[in-house]
Amino acid sequence: MRRLGSAFDVLTYAELERAWKALRGSGAGIREAACVGVPRTLLVADIPADRGSPAGQHAIAIAAGMHGDEPAGPWALLSLVRDGLLDRSFAYRLWPCANPSGYAAGTRANAEGLDINRSFGGGGSTPEARAILTANRDRQFALSLDLHEDPEAGGFYCYELSDSGDASPIGPECVRAVEEAGFPIEEFGPGFDLGYPPGLEQFVHIERGRVVTETDAEFRAFGKSLPYNPGMLRRRATHRTLTFETPRLLPWRSRLAMHRLAVVTAIERLRAALAAERGVGH
Repeated sequence: MRRLGSAFDVLTYAELERAWKALRGSGAGIREAACVGVPRTLLVADIPADRGSPAGQHAIAIAAGMHGDEPAGPWALLSLVRDGLLDRSFAYRLWPCANPSGYAAGTRANAEGLDINRSFGGGGSTPEARAILTANRDRQFALSLDLHEDPEAGGFYCYELSDSGDASPIGPECVRAVEEAGFPIEEFGPGFDLGYPPGLEQFVHIERGRVVTETDAEFRAFGKSLPYNPGMLRRRATHRTLTFETPRLLPWRSRLAMHRLAVVTAIERLRAALAAERGVGH
């Protein structure tokens, strides 16, 4: 057992895995993707769109647990599926926990000591990144979400990237929804570490609860050490990405609720944007 910073101190990876596999037969296709060269697999879930949905040709990718010491994302994603909160107008490709060995050990890195979220350049430099890139090969997503936690933040925030020049960003609505529910929003005080390589700061736009960078500058700065969502953009697998960060110092239930609110809001805003593009009401 290991503590997760709350009363929920027995949520092991084995329990998470069992909970996801229990969803088989409920409309979610749950399988395991091999991590070549190491003795572990990644859970992957596929959920089809409802038949006849006008948005049914669009899919959304959601990943959680890139860092093993950020457990709220995997459990929030499970609850979104189990509670039927994902808009079934869309199809979904879900990665319930991208770093099972790190989760089991309570560490940011995987069993080899590598940061998976700095391994999505090229063909992937970790077994987990290669498994995800292989499974996602030739897939296109209208939106990619990545659920994280920040051990130093005092409030919720998000990173937003787009390669489409989208004039209708989704991130501000996610921040607003979380704040209106009574949760704190990150103010980005002096010295706040955004995790960017040196030299990228000049391309970063920061506002309350939201960070936006120039996508091409991010590619150049990270090189082969691309995080998951910039890697998705680099491969043209998606045009919109959001990475959500909940403050790990807050209570467990609050962190789950923030992720759930942000994900549901992002999908609602995507649906509205796609409807506007089609020139129909929503």
